[in-house]
Amino acid sequence: MEQQRLDKWLWCARFFKTRGLASEAIKSGRVTINGLPAKPARSIQIGDVLVLRRPPYEYHATVTGLEKQRVPASSTDKLYREHEDSRLKREALAQSIKASAIIDDRRGGKLSKKDRRQREKMKRSL
Repeated sequence: MEQQRLDKWLWCARFFKTRGLASEAIKSGRVTINGLPAKPARSIQIGDVLVLRRPPYEYHATVTGLEKQRVPASSTDKLYREHEDSRLKREALAQSIKASAIIDDRRGGKLSKKDRRQREKMKRSL
């Protein structure tokens, strides 16, 4: 296999639970290939550079393999190689989000709608 549909590849590589969710993300402009906006039926090849935005995270990866069917989570490393700086940024952001949840004081009860929006805005800006 030399080429594969982008939405199917994203599903096979376990970025999304269904091909429908992958297609929606692609249509909303969250996926680029080699710096160009993508469409769900676009063919990808080994060596293509993929940028996937799943707020608040962003993945930069190079396609290293193609599969006909969805692979186990332990085998996804055969399909793509995530860039080192992307992985470090993602881990740092996950850690900062986790740290902000620890200091969240809930003794005053449920947060108001305004407070929840401010908290989400802060998390997304990190």
